[in-house]
Amino acid sequence: MITKLYCVRGAGCDPYANLALEEHLLNTLQPGDCILYLWQNENTVVIGRNQNAWKECRTALLNEEGGRLARRLSGGGAVFHDLGNLNFTFLMAEEDYDLDRQLAVIETACRSLGIPVQRSGRNDILADGRKFSGNAFYHHKGRAYHHGTLMVAVDGDKLSRYLSPSKAKLQAKGVDSVRSRVVNLTELCPGLTCEELAQRLEAAFGVTYGLEVERIDTPDAGQLREKYAGDEWLYGPRLPLSLECEQRFDWGEVQLQLQVESGAVAAVKVYSDAMDAEFAPALERALTGSAFSRPALCQCVQAQMGQYAADLCAMLGQLDI
Repeated sequence: MITKLYCVRGAGCDPYANLALEEHLLNTLQPGDCILYLWQNENTVVIGRNQNAWKECRTALLNEEGGRLARRLSGGGAVFHDLGNLNFTFLMAEEDYDLDRQLAVIETACRSLGIPVQRSGRNDILADGRKFSGNAFYHHKGRAYHHGTLMVAVDGDKLSRYLSPSKAKLQAKGVDSVRSRVVNLTELCPGLTCEELAQRLEAAFGVTYGLEVERIDTPDAGQLREKYAGDEWLYGPRLPLSLECEQRFDWGEVQLQLQVESGAVAAVKVYSDAMDAEFAPALERALTGSAFSRPALCQCVQAQMGQYAADLCAMLGQLDI
């Protein structure tokens, strides 16, 4: 049961330090605590844990223009952060995790500003029929967090230039571009600032949970920043490809790379924007060591991939092997 509410503000706009702090807060969370962490990144593209950086972001352009690429712990898709965007994270014990209650904090804060909002699917919040908040989720060792973006006055030109989602994803959502799907809250509430929204969120946090909110100093995340800033975390290994395939499903997009040696799968790399952060590692484990044939690959998928098995077998069935 949640007995204490805390609010933590990010100390700066460094995405690696901010993501490191998020993980530190999760790792040091005490029973009964619920933390609202509010933070901002400057000129940053943040990709989901299992996404292919080169496929989701125009990395060269981002670097040329002084931006940074970051990768988070949670699954889901790529997002653009600048100082017109406010990020939030709710952290608590897994037994206290309640997505409806957490989203109610966002909704209460927006409605207090006269902005009517609606939920869309599992991970989007809409205003005026357009998305201003995307959400993602992470569970680990009895603790959990739910985090997301709140677009207040994001630079739409940069958002469109840096993000490069697949055509399949845009077609699945029935839109023509990244920018057409989103809205800044300043369009609906002129003059709104990220700081004012942060104050409204903190107030709504206390109202929604019925407890006083204690503001605490930003802790030191120590060596975790080095992990988030490192190339291994950001890009991961790229395999010498023997085979590559990809397909979009209702639950997410999958890009599969296989390295084959002596008729067996020696290594696997899976990129995906599925909300389930454990999906890609599980598929990599399932296929590694399999004989390189459609029946053998499908057998591994059917044995280990549960609800995803039928779709994955259909994708594998299209391979000319």
